[in-house]
Amino acid sequence: MKRLLAFLLFSMFSAATLLAQKPNFIEGVGQGYDGEWTHVSRQLIALAEAIPADKYAWRPAPGVRSTGEVIMHIAGANFYFLSLMGQKLPPDFQSVDEEKVAPEKAKVVDWLKRSLDAAGNARAHVTAADLKKTAKFLDHTVTHDDIYLRMVIHNNEHMGQLVAYARMNGVVPPWSEK
Repeated sequence: MKRLLAFLLFSMFSAATLLAQKPNFIEGVGQGYDGEWTHVSRQLIALAEAIPADKYAWRPAPGVRSTGEVIMHIAGANFYFLSLMGQKLPPDFQSVDEEKVAPEKAKVVDWLKRSLDAAGNARAHVTAADLKKTAKFLDHTVTHDDIYLRMVIHNNEHMGQLVAYARMNGVVPPWSEK
């Protein structure tokens, strides 16, 4: 019983400490799509900025995406998902070669921010009727709401990958720093 009480007190203290230290990294969690989008966007940008430029070409093994390529993949996928819902791609995006741009941190971070802003702005202006519209995705007919959900999940999936990449390179995610 004493161990359980000690564990519960420690857990509550740890959570309270985390909340007090890093409020911008937990903001939005459990607050629906918009909150989760804000959360993953902030974390992706913070992590992309925290990873040193010389690690953008790093890859865990031959044939696996480099750090910069993963981030460019996220940006490209965000624009792709938006295009499924009728949004136009940025005119300069079509000339971006993922493998050539990926090692250049400033360009990669800029593309990431642009894609996250575009997705956030698009979602902020949709109506309930817009979310019920349909599109083709992976040989299925899906709603725009489904596409937005896939987008937030996709961003979180690759954030996990980037956290692993960062830690393999000695980078602590900003929200995990003591």
